[in-house]
Amino acid sequence: MAVEDNCKLKFLELKRRTYRFIIFRIDGQQVVVEKLGNPQETYDDFTASLPADECRYAVFDFDFTTNENCQKSKIFFIAWSPDSSRVRMKMVYASSKDRFKRSLDGIQVELQATDPSEMSFDIVKSRAL
Repeated sequence: MAVEDNCKLKFLELKRRTYRFIIFRIDGQQVVVEKLGNPQETYDDFTASLPADECRYAVFDFDFTTNENCQKSKIFFIAWSPDSSRVRMKMVYASSKDRFKRSLDGIQVELQATDPSEMSFDIVKSRAL
């Protein structure tokens, strides 16, 4: 599976806080950028951007405050594979995930979700701390 150069470029821009999130999809034999989230967008905006019945990869720049009251940020890689998506699609996304994730240098937390409840705000926050 090839990774479009634009994916890596946009990820570098996310690390510089140009974007809050990026959603990627597999198009033919390569991973491409599907949607870019502005820095003002929230986690709810991000989850609403994921299709209910198709797989996607996504990165999200999560800002949070630690128990010691320090502002921090972590970049999450989320493999979205809803139960309602086609079996073939799930297989393609699952088999390409590690290679794609390795091409994005700077991922700090990985999350696999098949249902919105598996990537709720509370779960993401607990994984960040």
